[in-house]
Amino acid sequence: MAVALIDYGAGNLRSAENALRAAGAAGVTVTADPEAVRRAERIVLPGVGAFGQCIGAVRAIPGLEESLGEAVIARGRPFLGICVGMQLLATTGHEFGTHAGLGWIPGQVRRLEPANPGLRVPHMGWNEVAVRRAGLVEQGWAYFVHSYAFLADDGADVLATTDHGGPVTAAVGRGPILGVQFHPEKSQSWGLAFLARFLAWRP
Repeated sequence: MAVALIDYGAGNLRSAENALRAAGAAGVTVTADPEAVRRAERIVLPGVGAFGQCIGAVRAIPGLEESLGEAVIARGRPFLGICVGMQLLATTGHEFGTHAGLGWIPGQVRRLEPANPGLRVPHMGWNEVAVRRAGLVEQGWAYFVHSYAFLADDGADVLATTDHGGPVTAAVGRGPILGVQFHPEKSQSWGLAFLARFLAWRP
């Protein structure tokens, strides 16, 4: 199985699946089966909604969190978290309460607080992505929809930022783990090029 696109009831699955195929994925399986996750060559965790709701949905599926850890942390399979799927990588999320995340990349997820009070939250629309560490994420324009942002404990884990009344984390990464706040499936040719690089990535 080339790519396991995780279905835990909180993702824009059809758009993500279509984008992965358009980017050159040899096969995409939408699944929540822990055994399928363990067999996958690559794993994509999308996410739409609130942090607590999403991590709760992952943990409500028996064996899913454990299989993700086995595939990614133990075996080093390339992993991509999108939007809330990226935020779940954090230690803790502070949206409608405090919730423990996967803890794969230490940090907190907190509500956006733009320095300019005239800027709206949620941050919605096209924004420029500025690269902080060379890799899969390149300079360009991506589509964002979010009210909370990832605050990494270690700045070295931040691969790219965008601006919304101050710097906002656009991408994080550590080892085989990659997370992006933007939606590559909604970011047209730039987003598809990013997904193609992920599909070819050998961390």
